[in-house]
Amino acid sequence: MDDPNSRSSHKNKTPTLGGISFFYTLVFALFFIKDRAEHLEFIYLIPGLTILFIVGLKDDMVVLSPGSKLIAQVLAISFVLVNDSFGIESLNGFLNIYEIPYYLYLAIGGFLMLTIINSYNLIDGIDGLASIVGIVIMIIYTTIFYLAQEYFFALTAITMNACLMAFFGFNVSSNKKIFMGDTGSLIVGFIISILTLKFLALEPEAYGDGELPFLLENAPLIAISILIVPLFDTARVFAIRIANKKGPFSPDRNHVHHVLIDFWGLSHKQASFIIGCFNIIFVILFIILGSKAKNTGMVIMLVSVVMFLAYIFFKYNYNFTTLKQKILLRRKIESLKGKKEETSPKKKKTKD
Repeated sequence: MDDPNSRSSHKNKTPTLGGISFFYTLVFALFFIKDRAEHLEFIYLIPGLTILFIVGLKDDMVVLSPGSKLIAQVLAISFVLVNDSFGIESLNGFLNIYEIPYYLYLAIGGFLMLTIINSYNLIDGIDGLASIVGIVIMIIYTTIFYLAQEYFFALTAITMNACLMAFFGFNVSSNKKIFMGDTGSLIVGFIISILTLKFLALEPEAYGDGELPFLLENAPLIAISILIVPLFDTARVFAIRIANKKGPFSPDRNHVHHVLIDFWGLSHKQASFIIGCFNIIFVILFIILGSKAKNTGMVIMLVSVVMFLAYIFFKYNYNFTTLKQKILLRRKIESLKGKKEETSPKKKKTKD
């Protein structure tokens, strides 16, 4: 059970083991995917899922340190990185990059997977948000892998999507509420990172001409647009925490969803719905641009959008220094009011 504290957005004790269903459903479904014997990726997914399932379950019951979870994540993603099917050998001309050495791929792929797993874990802060963002991401990846004729990964995304859709109803329920916990967020983040890595590893020979609605050289930008919500929120929160001289993993209420709730007065469902709609619109925009535009122009546009969002949201933060200044200002105003009352002439009492 999750006991609410000063940072919590819920008021009652809530069970946190919804993610257990994700693990058993995924493993069960993977065994029944047609022609799975032809897909060696299957063998490499199960160990990583199992490791993150055990670590997440223990963290939901007995809180683990960030270092312990990081070690488990590195061990889990190592099973994926050693599989040649996920190897990124080229960016197909993105920023004129055509060849990537194997060791550089290991570093980039490992960093990418760790970033996605932890960023998705960090956005799981209000009812429905992680589910909606996960559903949007899975729908997009299902479509991409279906068009690219990578049916194993399309079915994996559909299975994960079904888990999230079923969980969503309970997560937003008023009397049957349950959280996915770290068990669920780590598993979903792991699947998203695998799909992203496979997406970036696609080669032009993997699909027919014109089957994907964008140029493959724009795949890195399309991947960033798909993951814009967790990536932007994580970057923003880490920047604020470091600026406040705190650790990047120190807990607070500086996430975008907290801003929408605390400063803008939205409900959990409203904030989750708005963020989910923004994710869809952002992806559609970049897919349309990625069908014709050169990646240099798209990079400039992406940076411009991120800077615009940063300008809007960076002024909303629970900076300790800012809070201290507000307290001192309030005390100064109160003391000035007190002096004014002391110096002002006393009014004579009149009888009714």
